[in-house]
Amino acid sequence: QVELVESGGGSVEPGGSLKLSCKASILGFSSYNLSWFRGKGGAWVASITSAGGTLYADSVKGRFSISRDNAKNTIYLQMNSLKTEDTGLYFCSLGDSYGQGTQVTVSS
Repeated sequence: QVELVESGGGSVEPGGSLKLSCKASILGFSSYNLSWFRGKGGAWVASITSAGGTLYADSVKGRFSISRDNAKNTIYLQMNSLKTEDTGLYFCSLGDSYGQGTQVTVSS
């Protein structure tokens, strides 16, 4: 069983930035693909493969950047040029496991 703990959420104005983190407690972290999702409906945001390849939803492409630090068992989501529609609970996933999420609110 893997535990995923997200952090870094907060409230920002449109155009602002936030960096989310997701720490996983699992052996062999480097061999797993991980993803970020948003909201109750689980809208996919971005994924990073074990090899470091990245994929993004069209709505965040060019504004968000996903990365990983295998030494820290952590992935990150750098979010720039935030929009009001980016508001939501962001959570990371590894396989069928999901964290509790971290809230991002973009509002003026």
